[in-house]
Amino acid sequence: MKNLDRHTIIYWVGFCVVMALLIVAPLVLPVFWAKFLTEVLIWGLLAMSSDLLIGYTGMVSFGHSAFFGLGMYGAAAALLIVHPGNVWLAILFGFAGAAGAALFVAYFSTRLRDIYFAITTLIFSQIFYVIIFTWTSVTGGENGLIFTRPHLTFAWFYDARFNLTTLHWFVLAIVAGSYLFLRRVTQSPFGKVLQSIRENEFRTRAIGYPVERYKIVSVLLSGLFAGLAGVLYAVQNEFAAPDFVYFITSGDTVIFNVMGGIGTLVGPIVGAGFFQLLRELMSRIFGDQFPYLIPLGFIFIAMIIFLPQGLLGFARRWLNR
Repeated sequence: MKNLDRHTIIYWVGFCVVMALLIVAPLVLPVFWAKFLTEVLIWGLLAMSSDLLIGYTGMVSFGHSAFFGLGMYGAAAALLIVHPGNVWLAILFGFAGAAGAALFVAYFSTRLRDIYFAITTLIFSQIFYVIIFTWTSVTGGENGLIFTRPHLTFAWFYDARFNLTTLHWFVLAIVAGSYLFLRRVTQSPFGKVLQSIRENEFRTRAIGYPVERYKIVSVLLSGLFAGLAGVLYAVQNEFAAPDFVYFITSGDTVIFNVMGGIGTLVGPIVGAGFFQLLRELMSRIFGDQFPYLIPLGFIFIAMIIFLPQGLLGFARRWLNR
């Protein structure tokens, strides 16, 4: 018990220290790196949502680009059609778009397992991509949708346009809240059933759990937070584009998980930051004349071979020593 309390105290102290550093960061970093850090948090939220499926339910999804993209387009629809300055309405519409896509995908794909589930989610993401890319009159097609960044409002006592710092704090608050919520979910009895499905789906079904229902809820939860990440990305960059619905976004999300550490929630955020930083550094070193993704690919392969548990797993082993 004492050991458990000690670990809990260390965990919360570390969490508070990291939060404090992230709160101060936009006040001391140059503009580019402050915006870069905000974007890393958004990609980290997308990766964390995927980890609920990959790490805890044992279902590799290549459909998160659809949830992410529909979150973006839901936010764009709210800001262009309903109310141009309400960020909460944008979040609501983004949730609705992602939830609808997640329920549709979950209903069909959760009947399958392993590689068949992964392929089905990939196919559905491409279907959504083709619809968005070709429905020009509604989605803007290849050009996407451009809008003005909404205001940050709280009831009647605060209403101001986002700036670099307040947007970072807003994103940080949502990502931290999402992490704490998903952490509670994974530690709950529901989360234990998801882990049981990951370890042995047939035995979980044999002892009486409705496995398909748990899978559907897992995909829905994962899709909701992926859509929330899409809303935040759209608000930061003031546009929604079909490129983010393409399956490459899903592939990047899986890479974030593998790099950071699957089944940890924090690991995917670390992996997203590490991947984005590597990509930025490689592009600066090699420029546009050389395909900088090639050395990035070699680094990823090396990490899979020598750090199979990801950066967070390596850090844990090193600390345990």
